[in-house]
Amino acid sequence: MSSGRALDVHLFDETVAAIALFAGTEHRLVYQNGACARLLGARPIGLPAREAFPEPDAEEFLTVLDEVVATGRPCRLPEAREPDPGAPEQARYFVYSCTPVTMAEGHGAMVVALDTTAETMALERYEAVVTAVSQMVWVLRADGSARELVPGWQQLTGSPWHDRIDERWGAYVHPRDRARLRREWRAALAQEPPGLFETTFRVRAADGSYRHVSTRCVPILRNGRAEEWIAATDDIEDTWSATLRERLLAQIAQVSGESLDESFAVVVQAIVPELADACVIMLLGHEEWPLPEHVPVTARRAVSSTRHGLPARPPLRDQTVVISDTVRDVLARRAPRTLRLAAGEGVPPGIAAVTEQWLRSADATSLTLYPLVAEDVILGYAATSANGDAPAPGPADTELLQRIFRSAERPIRKALDLQRARRTALRLQHAHLTSPPAVPGANLAACYEPASSANEIGGDWYDAVIHADGTLVLDIGDVAGHDLTAATAMGQLRSMLRGLAWNNGPECLPSTLLSMLENAAEGLDIASFTTAIHARMRRHRDGAWHMTWSNAGHPPPLLIPAQAEPYFLTGTDADPPLCVAPGVPRTSHTHTIAPGDTLLLYTDGLIETPTASLHEGQHRLLTASAHQRGSTLSELLGSLQRSLSDNRDDIALIAFRADPPG
Repeated sequence: MSSGRALDVHLFDETVAAIALFAGTEHRLVYQNGACARLLGARPIGLPAREAFPEPDAEEFLTVLDEVVATGRPCRLPEAREPDPGAPEQARYFVYSCTPVTMAEGHGAMVVALDTTAETMALERYEAVVTAVSQMVWVLRADGSARELVPGWQQLTGSPWHDRIDERWGAYVHPRDRARLRREWRAALAQEPPGLFETTFRVRAADGSYRHVSTRCVPILRNGRAEEWIAATDDIEDTWSATLRERLLAQIAQVSGESLDESFAVVVQAIVPELADACVIMLLGHEEWPLPEHVPVTARRAVSSTRHGLPARPPLRDQTVVISDTVRDVLARRAPRTLRLAAGEGVPPGIAAVTEQWLRSADATSLTLYPLVAEDVILGYAATSANGDAPAPGPADTELLQRIFRSAERPIRKALDLQRARRTALRLQHAHLTSPPAVPGANLAACYEPASSANEIGGDWYDAVIHADGTLVLDIGDVAGHDLTAATAMGQLRSMLRGLAWNNGPECLPSTLLSMLENAAEGLDIASFTTAIHARMRRHRDGAWHMTWSNAGHPPPLLIPAQAEPYFLTGTDADPPLCVAPGVPRTSHTHTIAPGDTLLLYTDGLIETPTASLHEGQHRLLTASAHQRGSTLSELLGSLQRSLSDNRDDIALIAFRADPPG
């Protein structure tokens, strides 16, 4: 604008920008638009600039006027800060530019001023906000360069901030999070238009451990494209650990405590793969503490789990090992210990061969041992591993896992108590369930199968007694309840029925004996609900057996004829279980067992399951027994138990087969 046609100053009358025109060597003010008058105050037209703008801080402005007129080159003045005349405590901010122009008055300069107070204040507020928070704030540009606005990276990682998001920066991201982080970022960039990007990943801290951070990126869009991203990254390790701990504890709280193996299985599933790549629980075969010195102590592998992609662990069956000095030390100190496994180097001594083979095949980088303690009882130990590119656990990781194991103490203690009660009950059960006697003219076989669950301590029993005249007495019974009380009541009732049958002789009817047993149980307050069958068997000269029995609410006997289809002996009347309706007369029934026929007495665990009705269970028993008609009694009982029972309840079985002719 320094040459050519003169500038028409009226073009600036209505502009938003503040404009003033100066002419001549004294820079006389020849024009001021309304915006300039409002911004800087009305100044007298025609006065030299030094008189029109007498303020002390205008000296720099006047120097620039001299320079622009002398050189003919435009110039921009630095941002200026001035007090607001209407509010002295509030500053105002301006940006000035000065350009040479040609006017009707001759050569001169045009000054343009913009009020940037609002923009400057907004920037100051933003900087104050981000500085006040605990987050790292940074800017990521489309070309991959990055600038840290609010520092924090070096404090977290111990390394200076990298000005590009590249492999150097990515080396601080946990190896297991790198691929996912790249996928999520590419997916965010592919959106049209790009939206908010949020993610959580782990960063290696200055002490070598990994901490969870949360990053939130907001795109700055220009023409529909994200040219920059404003990102805020916050260390959320404490919050993440607390949330994870609460979630895992909630899972472990669901443990029923039915058995040690089931309880630990829930714990292991909660740990893998969240906190470890693999975890195995080893339970000691020795309950006394301290462990005996110079005597081998074994531990059995109860449960284990590995993350997807690792080789499967060897089968659990028969996996027992002699614990090493390293394990003994961990148990004695009651503190975890991490063994680092360097690539190409041997596994530390004292590791079982089967474990060493798996660690090598799974590319394990570390093995951490944790003592398992419940109310001062050392149960065994847990072993967790980090594999592949996973780093060894840091102190925070180890502490979190140790707290998880400790939190499972209550259900595990319950399981331990149930396990001990179960062993006591089973010893009591087996003490009563003696082998059946040899019977002239017939065969007997019996078996007892405890339930798979530690909670199901049964009250089932069987019995067989031969009188002096050769009369055979068979009993089957089931006391309600699944605890040590039921097992104890079972032993008392079985003994009383056995004594009553012997003392009252072979002529006493089974219905009479069950009534006597009911009266004794009521009077002695032994059991409130019991089902039972008492049968008397007498052999005829032709080889057949005459059976008389009474049924107190028990599943009916099953007869498997040698040449016909099996069927149930239901009798004519259904009597109630013992101790349900004392004083009600009981009924005796009779039937003939032909040579070669098989009689089966059983408890309801054989035919009752949660998924099928009693009628369905009886039908399955009829079908299965027909297929096993030619089997020996031992084979028959084993086959029925395996094919029909789901092992949720204990089962007692006793089978009688009359000798075939000849």
